[in-house]
Amino acid sequence: MKELNSDTILSVENLSIRYRGTPTDAVRNVSFNLGKERLGIVGESGSGKSTVGRALLKLLPTAEIKADCMQFRDIDLLNTPEKQMLKVRGQRISMILQDPKFSLNPIQKCGPQVDEAYRNHIRCSKKEARQRTLAMLESVQIRDPERVYGLYPHEVSGGMGQRIMIAMMLLTDPDVVIADEPTSALDVTVRLQVLDILDALVRDKGIGLIMISHDLNLVRNFCDRVLIMYAGQVVEALNASEMHNARHPYTKGLLAAQPHIGGPRAPLPVLERRPEWLEDVKVV
Repeated sequence: MKELNSDTILSVENLSIRYRGTPTDAVRNVSFNLGKERLGIVGESGSGKSTVGRALLKLLPTAEIKADCMQFRDIDLLNTPEKQMLKVRGQRISMILQDPKFSLNPIQKCGPQVDEAYRNHIRCSKKEARQRTLAMLESVQIRDPERVYGLYPHEVSGGMGQRIMIAMMLLTDPDVVIADEPTSALDVTVRLQVLDILDALVRDKGIGLIMISHDLNLVRNFCDRVLIMYAGQVVEALNASEMHNARHPYTKGLLAAQPHIGGPRAPLPVLERRPEWLEDVKVV
């Protein structure tokens, strides 16, 4: 097992993932380290961003996962049995999924679902779990958390459902949070508030945050580092503040395809995709 330095929370080396029955890998040779920082993963739909996030939690039962190293703290995630993963998943590593419609149980009220997720990992009374849930619902800017606590998922808006999911995943004070488009269903004001919460976790509690997103502006302004994924591979890694200095043509194409207020009114360039870009790239 690899010995991580004190600044590294998660280390991934040459991660490859192939879904059962498919001839090629969905993700190939992805490598990166995560410290107490905000790491963005950007790419088109189908580039493998979410697949990487789910593989870290071993949430891909129909996929074959291979890696030279996939280590969280002193835990070898690749070879950890499911019984031990139940203690890691949701408590020490949490994943905020993109669509609450498919993440929340439609026949159970929202508040008790959050309670249950908390009590699965933290031994406490039902009263204490309820208090913690209400406090966390309030912290993600849900008005009248007592009322929302007793609502079913179909009775809340998409944005409110997303905030409930965020509250559920942050309640256990995890060491790593994987956020898969966590603000996609939120309006601008609430989005900024949620980002402030995630930023505070990194800044004050020293967690590692992986932000999976299509929103280049969000990642550029919020994250510390960015990985650019194309067709299952990381083609470039750079500091978020230096994205304008990107060298890979795919990254340049993503940036050029963004409209800018006050910019030229000419048609935006079509994003190019070239076979020669599909080569092994190792980024740490």
